[in-house]
Amino acid sequence: MTLTKRDLVMRISSETGLAQQQVQDVVQKTLASISEALTKGDKVELRNFGVFEVKIRKARIGRNPNRPETDVPIPQRAVVKFKAGKEMKARVLRLTPKQPLPINPPPRV
Repeated sequence: MTLTKRDLVMRISSETGLAQQQVQDVVQKTLASISEALTKGDKVELRNFGVFEVKIRKARIGRNPNRPETDVPIPQRAVVKFKAGKEMKARVLRLTPKQPLPINPPPRV
């Protein structure tokens, strides 16, 4: 399942009793503030949730899969990285399957 902004607004509205429009405004302002900080190059740290920051990916040489003999220069660029916080990491780890997946599954007969 994917949690959309609309789903988030509806959930917060029902749990807090606030009007959906009020919650929508707060959520939108929060996201806009995070985006604004990142576009300035600032780090956004939300305790127990995670850290958003801008990193510069180095320039590199790629390959065109249709023409592997041709090198494709990929320029450096800024990207947003997210590192989950301690509490979120612990909660997500609980989703790990109990049985490890086989690395090389046996062939089907």
